[in-house]
Amino acid sequence: MDFRQTFIEFALEREVLRFGRFTTKAGRASPYFFNAGLFHDGGALQKLGRFYAQAIAAAALPFDMLFGPAYKGIPLVTCTAIALAESGHEIPIAYNRKEAKDHGEGGLLIGAPLQGQVLIVDDVISAGTSVRQSVALIRAAGAEPAGVVIALDRMERGQGTRSAVQEVEQDYRIPVIAVATLEDLLAYLTHQPEFTSHQNAILAYRSQYGIAT
Repeated sequence: MDFRQTFIEFALEREVLRFGRFTTKAGRASPYFFNAGLFHDGGALQKLGRFYAQAIAAAALPFDMLFGPAYKGIPLVTCTAIALAESGHEIPIAYNRKEAKDHGEGGLLIGAPLQGQVLIVDDVISAGTSVRQSVALIRAAGAEPAGVVIALDRMERGQGTRSAVQEVEQDYRIPVIAVATLEDLLAYLTHQPEFTSHQNAILAYRSQYGIAT
């Protein structure tokens, strides 16, 4: 089992990935839900960071540092940097505040100065707002976005024919790396007979809202 399948299994064990009936931000009735905020203890974050590190290594994408957009991106960028350090890669990180601080060190940014090629670490891409704000911060500092790494790509259409991930890739000319995708989830469910009903529901959902692959 490769790391993508192992990640799906891990997300299910932690109930970060759940099946049922959920309403997405777009108002769609989805048969599954993914909430990276439920990776909320040390052991889970340690494993999560290693999955992100594996996805980054598999993509072989050059970058100089990591950036985590507030708020979910802050623990994600931290655990990813720790996992990369475990494998011998010391990578500086930075993250932002939602509101500028007017005392102490001040400003919106915390951590290493943004410079070079900056890889954005986030949980998912829905409307792309977090990425858009991150790209603006990175470029304002004189650096360039190298790409985005996320936990799960739902591979479904936005308002048009493209997905939110495809919109980010085309609008900013940067790659989006996913630890796992909807296709990886379906591949995992194929080998799990107890999940047949969920697999069928997801296939129907993909038929209605999925992007062309």
